[in-house]
Amino acid sequence: MSGHAAKEFVPLNIAVLTVSDTRTVDNDTSGAYLVDALQTVGHRLVEKLIAPDDVYQLRALVSRWIAAPEVQVVLVTGGTGFTERDSTPEALTPLFDKKVEGFGELFRQISAAEIGSSTVQSRAFAGLANRTLVCAMPGSTGACRTAWEGILLQQLDARHRPCNFVPHLQFDEPLCPTRG
Repeated sequence: MSGHAAKEFVPLNIAVLTVSDTRTVDNDTSGAYLVDALQTVGHRLVEKLIAPDDVYQLRALVSRWIAAPEVQVVLVTGGTGFTERDSTPEALTPLFDKKVEGFGELFRQISAAEIGSSTVQSRAFAGLANRTLVCAMPGSTGACRTAWEGILLQQLDARHRPCNFVPHLQFDEPLCPTRG
């Protein structure tokens, strides 16, 4: 995969987590949006859960996905604000081998056009852990759409040039045969 881009789409196995003390399966529009968006382009949903905004429960849950060889990406919505209960960054960033600093920066840049200076209250972030990409975005459906359309759609597509995250993710088998 020269240039970090493949010629064909590579479906990824993605887990989706909604962080909320109040959302249910019936009213979780943000998690539902992410599931629909990833499946529409051909990725596979491994699991979708809703969990309370609790540092240790979030850390345990996402750690399980990071350790699972079949999960390549974890998308998290919610818990990234400044309320007392918002603890997604505190829960998940200690798990990272590498932070993807540009994810939060780019998310805030894109969302500034939509919500103005309120974007400074977004603590969107991403990182790599055990060759699993973890991306966290605010809990609103609009924020999930902004992250998906403005960043994730391209960065989770092996064909995107000049680079994307696919070569950095764990796979049971290599994406292409090694040349001898």
